[in-house]
Amino acid sequence: MILSRKLFLPAIVAACFTVTAARAQQPLKKPNIVIIVSDDHAYQTISAYGSKFTQTPNIDRIAAQGVRFDKAYVTNSICGPSRAVILTGKYSHKNGFKDNESSVFDGNQDSFAKQLHSGGYQTAWIGKWHLESTPQGFDYWQVLPDQGQYYNPDFDMMDGSKKRVNGYVTNLITDAAEGWLENRDKTKPFCLVIGHKATHRVWLPDTTDLGKFDETVFPLPANFYDSYQSRTAASMQDMSIDKTMLMGYDLKMFSSKKEEDADGNFSRMDTAQRRRIDAYYDPIHKEFSNLQLQGKALAEWKFQRYMRDYLSTAASLDRNIGRTLDYLDSHGLKENTIVIYLSDQGFYMGEHGWFDKRWIYEESFRTPMVMRYPGTIKPGTTSDRFVLNLDIAPTVLDAAKLPIPAQMQGQSMLPALTGKSDKKREVIYYHYYENGEHSVSPHFGIRTARYKLIRFYKRTSGWELYDLKQDPHEMKNLYGEKGYEKTTETLFKQLKTEILRFEDTDALKLLSQKP
Repeated sequence: MILSRKLFLPAIVAACFTVTAARAQQPLKKPNIVIIVSDDHAYQTISAYGSKFTQTPNIDRIAAQGVRFDKAYVTNSICGPSRAVILTGKYSHKNGFKDNESSVFDGNQDSFAKQLHSGGYQTAWIGKWHLESTPQGFDYWQVLPDQGQYYNPDFDMMDGSKKRVNGYVTNLITDAAEGWLENRDKTKPFCLVIGHKATHRVWLPDTTDLGKFDETVFPLPANFYDSYQSRTAASMQDMSIDKTMLMGYDLKMFSSKKEEDADGNFSRMDTAQRRRIDAYYDPIHKEFSNLQLQGKALAEWKFQRYMRDYLSTAASLDRNIGRTLDYLDSHGLKENTIVIYLSDQGFYMGEHGWFDKRWIYEESFRTPMVMRYPGTIKPGTTSDRFVLNLDIAPTVLDAAKLPIPAQMQGQSMLPALTGKSDKKREVIYYHYYENGEHSVSPHFGIRTARYKLIRFYKRTSGWELYDLKQDPHEMKNLYGEKGYEKTTETLFKQLKTEILRFEDTDALKLLSQKP
């Protein structure tokens, strides 16, 4: 029997209404969450951020499919404290993990992992942890002891055992992450944190990537020979490529095979790994010995070696991020999974003559951060709003439709990304505490759209002021100079407001003291 058009159309409309109503009654499916945290990965070396040094197609892929944050920063530029901030959504003085020298993370405090777990999520942390305590809030964890090793690393396991796994650490962390994804409870949404060791010192590449950049001559940063005039704290540091970077430990130019054999990074390699490593570095060592370099020539040779090893190590990082994305895509998880990639802080690639991090200066303070959330974040989005690693915890809880605990000091990034009205952050606050390695003085300060005000203490005592519009590389300290009195007064008030907002009592005491 053929229905007339008049009878047929109402039937379709009624059916569609019934299906739509049924869907509306179903609870919204909570998104899965994958957070990938690297170590010391400089935004200057990511092609999505315009790097000319190398290509990072998989990090770029997250940005292309979601958002690239162009003003992402950290609250304390050092690895352990940064992870504690990400996990808790609280500044270092609130979560208790201020430095890598004396801090132990209190796992009894709240975290986004605990909140997600209580909200029905299955949770896991795999890879670098570096918080000197047992992970809590996770259904599964498998973490590197301390900093971990590049080759044949040990893993601390949930049952209390330590397991050594043969292979290259970046590949092995990805293997473990995929293994957990395969065996998870597929009836629950999940949150997986993948903590990569790369690109932490000593920049030891996978054998696959050895020599990847040997034909590249990297341009020397314009301020590589910075004299640190007017910047006392910078003049006191011990983190220069010229004077601090070690020929053996860092650049694999050991004085003898005996010294090389004694190095823990080399002694744990198997025969095949060591053969390939030696086949690559031995000819470089021979050539270097023949050159007999000194002075600037030696410093610039070290810079080229540093860049080649660092970027070769980063190549494996990007490739393994691609593996994780491919897994999600091929297993039907892409459309309902948030992926966030960030480094635990920025890093120096020869700017000011440095490697390492720690400073409130831009290359250290600023971090790469990209995020995809299909159906929520428009592909190809760029954001120039101030965001912090502090915002990760409230963002994922917001996405999971779970309450954001009042003690979390960050703010969800989702309202800005979905076009909803929210309060734009005009000032970002920073506090670095460690007073040991690399001789970087503890300090705190703020960054606004144009200016940066810094208070140094302990190792040296004093103030610094930078006009980032006129001096983006922070070469001239303007504090105390004529004509900047009103600017300094305004910034001082803003700094005090932020200190009071975040209840940083130590900084408040120092603020009242004259430098």
